[in-house]
Amino acid sequence: MASLEVRRSPPRSRRQLEVRSPRRDKYSVLLPTYNERENLPLIVWLLVKSFSESGINYEIIIIDDGSPDGTRDVAEQLEKIYGSDRILLKPREKKLGLGTAYIHGMKHATGNYIIIMDADLSHHPKFIPEFIRKQQEGNFDIVSGTRYKGNGGVYGWDLKRKIISDGVLLCCPGWSLLGSSDPPILASWDYSRGANFLTQILLRPGASDLTGSFRLYRKEVLEKLIEKCVSKGYVFQMEMIVRARQLNYTIGEVPISFVDRVYGESKLGGNEIVSFLKGLLTLFATT
Repeated sequence: MASLEVRRSPPRSRRQLEVRSPRRDKYSVLLPTYNERENLPLIVWLLVKSFSESGINYEIIIIDDGSPDGTRDVAEQLEKIYGSDRILLKPREKKLGLGTAYIHGMKHATGNYIIIMDADLSHHPKFIPEFIRKQQEGNFDIVSGTRYKGNGGVYGWDLKRKIISDGVLLCCPGWSLLGSSDPPILASWDYSRGANFLTQILLRPGASDLTGSFRLYRKEVLEKLIEKCVSKGYVFQMEMIVRARQLNYTIGEVPISFVDRVYGESKLGGNEIVSFLKGLLTLFATT
């Protein structure tokens, strides 16, 4: 039936045919920002390019949390350039947490699907059509980008970031978190895959990448999950997948390449590492 429908439709580009009937749905991208003045124009341009070439109906909602570097001013200019029907700036006065940023953004979202991703160019929009195709093929409630399957991977990270993403510290608790060199016992180890395996044992989440923040949700599913989640910071994304498993939501995965930020500084620090470990143990004890 699908092939007959394609023959009867007006000719379209090959790229447009890659995503099945995209105009039936609308995709709202939530971009929480804090000090992303240099990265924001690039990620928005890449998003617009990817959506336009694929024929996908979209909007991009920028939730800036009072960035002192002028991110809001840049977002206002982008809203003028691309139009307020495509770029919506919905700022807040200060940093109030990732979960509340999503809630704030969803209040203004008109799409029936929500895409969350980082604004620092770590997540390339070229994967979004693959997310949509995966969701349509399996009718999934959630599609998550994964660094740990197929040709997915992490590029440009130092060891500290690999620790917080994958829980390596649990395997080597005596090593200083802030050391500048790799501990000898881990020097040749595939940190990401080995530590992620440990996290899988503790939480049995039904997904290969718990800490990633590049995902597609049915809007009503994301709303429900946020209601259930109590974590903050980097643990929030992990809890979302764990709660999804509890509520029997279906999860599909697409391999992605995660690249460290091009401009600006990482917001990851020692406090986030401690919070991550506490959150991991709390989820293990309560789920």
